[in-house]
Order: sequence, then C-alpha cells, then structure tokens
Amino acid sequence: MYKATRATRKVMALKKRLRCIQGGTSASKTVSIVLYLIHLAQSDAKSTLTSIVSESFPHLRRGVMRDFLMIMQEHNYFKDDRWSKTEFTYTFETGSKIEFFSADQPDKVRGPRRDRLFINEANNIPYEAFDQLEVRTKEFVFLDWNPTNEFWYYDEIQNKRSDYEHIILTYKDNEALSQEIIDSIEQRKGNKMWWAVYGEGQLGEVEGKIYKDWTIIDEVPHEARLERYGIDFGYSNDPTAIVAIYRYNGGFIFDEITFQKGLSNKQIADIINNYPLALVIADSAEPKSIDEIKMYGINIAPAIKGQGSVNQGIQFVQDQRCSVTKRSLNIIKEYRNYLWRTDKDGKIINEPEGGFDHSMDAIRYGLSSYEPAHFGNLKTSY
Repeated sequence: MYKATRATRKVMALKKRLRCIQGGTSASKTVSIVLYLIHLAQSDAKSTLTSIVSESFPHLRRGVMRDFLMIMQEHNYFKDDRWSKTEFTYTFETGSKIEFFSADQPDKVRGPRRDRLFINEANNIPYEAFDQLEVRTKEFVFLDWNPTNEFWYYDEIQNKRSDYEHIILTYKDNEALSQEIIDSIEQRKGNKMWWAVYGEGQLGEVEGKIYKDWTIIDEVPHEARLERYGIDFGYSNDPTAIVAIYRYNGGFIFDEITFQKGLSNKQIADIINNYPLALVIADSAEPKSIDEIKMYGINIAPAIKGQGSVNQGIQFVQDQRCSVTKRSLNIIKEYRNYLWRTDKDGKIINEPEGGFDHSMDAIRYGLSSYEPAHFGNLKTSY
C-alpha cells in the first residue's frame, strides 16, 4: 500500500529550494516525494509543470515512473485519457502536469523551464545535468539517493549553498513496512558496511570499491607536468574515454579530455591535436585504430597486455596518490562506482565489474607506461 508515512511528513516539511533526501533501503524516499508532488499537482490554483528525472529511461520506467502509476491507480486518481504514453506526461484536472524523462536526453535536460523538479537517485547523474535542470526550475528541486559513496552533492551543495535542506531517512521512517521486511533488513546488521549505508542511511562505501581516497581538485595546477594521455576505445555502444595524466608533487592528476560515443579515429586524432603534445597510450586490442591515429601525426603506442596485466595495472594505480579535476564528471562517476565483482554468495572476486570502467581503463593504460616490466624503454616525448 502506497500511503503517507513518517518519511512523507518529513519530506513535506522541507521548505528551501534544494530539498536533499539521503536514505537507506525501504525508507520511502521516492514514494514520499511522489505522493507530495501528486498532492501539489491536484491542489494547484494554476497549472504547473513538474519534471521527474532519472539516469536512463529503462531505470525511470522500472523505478519512479512505476511508483507514480501504481500510486495513482491504488488511490483511484488515475484516468487513462490523462496519461500520454508517448510523452510520458500525466495531466491533472487542475491543468498541472507531471512529466518523466531521463538525464541522458540532452534536448530535455536543456529544454523548457519547469516549476518543480525531482531528480531520482541523483548520485547516478552527472553534475552538469543537474546544473542545467536546476537553472531551468522556478520553485524547488528534490534530490534523493542511497549514500553508497560521495558524489557531487557533497562537493557542490553541502556546506556551500545556503538554499538547501538535507535529511536522512531510514526504514524506521516507513511504518508501512511489514514485519517480514523489517526482519529481513535487521538480519543484515552484522555486515557493518551494508548496515551503515542501507540500514542507517549513513554515507559510506559499498564493499568492493577498487579505488579509494582520490582527491577532487578545482583545476590542474600550473606547475603540474603533462605526462601521458590514456585512451580506451569505444564506438557505438561504449564511449571513447581520453584522459590527460599529469605528474604533480609525487602523485598523479587526471583530467577528462572526452567521454563520447561514436567517435571515428580521425575525430579522436583531431581532439588530441587540440591539446598539448604528449605520448598517447591506447588499448592494444585496437591495433588498426592505433595505426590510423598514428597516420594523423599522433605519437601513440599500445598498452601491452598479458596474463594478470589488468590486476597489476590496478594495483599500480592503487599505490599512487591520485587527484581528479572537478570538471571530469565521468571520471568521478566511474571512480565512485568502479567495483570488484562478487560471486553468487556475495564474496569479492579479484576481477573488476564492467560498466564503470571506460575512464578507469584509460587511466590504467596511461599509467602502465610507468611499470618497467611493460614500458621500460618507451619514449615519453617527441
């Protein structure tokens, strides 16, 4: 049953422009926000537009959109002729509308202004998308997330803006939960990391995070020395990631050059030619791409791979002091979500999980040239 809970009352009590809701599992974060937005749309004296946004449309359809439709149907609010299955917009009798779209639709993110905004699982969208959405919102913005690790909220909003409120919700704020679900949650108290994040709603790191303690900096210091570019090739399904690698004070700084799907080898070469000269280390699985890029005047070499080279490269990066520029949104997102695989019993396997590895691989390729066994005699400049 989708009903108002203690969590709903806490959500409705928020009054500032940015309403930031951190919480654990089954805390009723999303449902409480949706219930409130429905209530507002039904009560509006004049028509308004509310946008509900998530990272991708499949994620949206499986999550917050499903919750919205089920709430509307369960409370007998839903009328089929008011729901557009093509525009994914519901029009209330007041004339107010709630629309759904994903953060990976640039035309929507940079589209018309709205009155209210809800970004569901905000930790999964880049700060640039939030910034574009927020500046086009008149009244207020809701953000919610599970605090598995830090993301741009902690860098750009917390303790920096005066127009935000932040609350933490847990399963104890959701009195609609059955005792069976409560028991299932509380049985996991022995897993301290899981319990801190999902039981108590506290900021933590999910077990199995590969890289830790990277520093986010404003920009590359003038004194830093450009050492390498690392490339992980993509094309139609995966992005090409190009990362500039700088040496500074005994550590490394990573700066995102591009993270883009559909780039040809000529376009990759053109991008690199717009930046200062340095050796490029690329994924050796694409020798034809490397040869073609070399034809465009780029000093490029393959990263040498072999048995155990992935884990050796990861270990080398783990041993360094690493920083990343705050403009490098995709590097930051991947760093925060780059995990070891787990088996069916939840035990960690010494193999990286796929999905958040494009920039991470580019960095590993670039830094592999520092490993003597791989690149001891490779020239580092023109």
